[in-house]
Amino acid sequence: MDLLNTLVDKGLRRELPTRDEALAVLATSDDELLDVVAAAGRVRRQWFGRRVKLNYLVNLKSGLCPEDCSYCSQRLGSKAEILKYTWLKPDEASKAAAAGVAGGAKRVCLVASGRGPTDRDVDRVSKTIEAIKGQHEDVEVCACLGLLSEGQADRLRSAGADAYNHNLNTSEATYGDITTTHTYADRVDTVRQAQAAGLSACSGLIAGMGESDADLVDVVFSLRDLDPDSVPVNFLIPMEGTPLAKDWHLTPQRCLRILAMVRFVCPDAEVRLAGGREVHLRSLQPLALHLVNSIFLGDYLTSEGQAGQTDLDMIADAGFEVEGSDTTTLPEHRVPSPDGGCGGHGGGCAPCGDSPGTADATPSEAAAVTAPRSGAGAAQASAARTDLVAVRRRGAGTDVAPNA
Repeated sequence: MDLLNTLVDKGLRRELPTRDEALAVLATSDDELLDVVAAAGRVRRQWFGRRVKLNYLVNLKSGLCPEDCSYCSQRLGSKAEILKYTWLKPDEASKAAAAGVAGGAKRVCLVASGRGPTDRDVDRVSKTIEAIKGQHEDVEVCACLGLLSEGQADRLRSAGADAYNHNLNTSEATYGDITTTHTYADRVDTVRQAQAAGLSACSGLIAGMGESDADLVDVVFSLRDLDPDSVPVNFLIPMEGTPLAKDWHLTPQRCLRILAMVRFVCPDAEVRLAGGREVHLRSLQPLALHLVNSIFLGDYLTSEGQAGQTDLDMIADAGFEVEGSDTTTLPEHRVPSPDGGCGGHGGGCAPCGDSPGTADATPSEAAAVTAPRSGAGAAQASAARTDLVAVRRRGAGTDVAPNA
């Protein structure tokens, strides 16, 4: 296909595709899907070889959020049966992080529900960062605490944080349909604050919320403009008790097309396969490794991931290798100086293109989903089944401790 040859050439040069080219990737047929994966895979291998970076989530504070994000099980008014608890103590969080590091995680992501941290919260998280770094000097620590106030990013950086995550989630045009308690501009501002403080920016999207192809292209082009080092791609898990509980719009094939489009638009960024991969990609997860160079190991915030050993086996079976802590994740041109942000993710790096373990790594892991055989793998998104997956809320109705 001329389209794919053009996109590969542009990706190898770090040149931005046109909007029409990005839309054309999402419009390709199932017959063309393997060609799309192969083409995007060439770009992925150019910048990241066959390495896969492992990331591990630690949920510092769960539930009880005052924001009304429609996709979130922790939202204001959520009836989802999830674990709810206040802040973990630094030693508890450090112990939880150790499970991920034991499984091969190179980055630990510290997440807390809420609109944004108070200054006291930043102090609390700073102590947690110091505790984790004291035990695991080489591990990258990314904070995800919501909207930042002035000076908070600098304080997190001083405490040892390497990165900050705040996703744009969807296009600016449709953001108000998903969330009303804060704005799209608020999110952009937080990403820019993190970059200004020298933190490596991590910002991505959620697909499957009823958005159009144009919305997907809009948010990915907005991300390209912001130039985060890491771009997590989440696929909506429609949780019972949330407004989007019945929104099943994705098929494995559409997920792969979305990941390919992100790779073409952000060729040398760390593209991370994040929440919902087990639910929506299912048996096609290994194909996604040809598009992304980063995944989460084990559980997510309020839902379970597949067993850690299954992830490690999948990576090996697909011919990829886990990225070691002594390896710089991003290409050299994105790391301007040895002291610029995280060791593998130089914060504030120059924009792309022409612009300035083990099975016991996560105890009590269980399959995230139960998926009956359906024969619907080739169905178009419009025919996606609403009963395809039964999602288990992490720890609901059990004695499982937070982050176990």
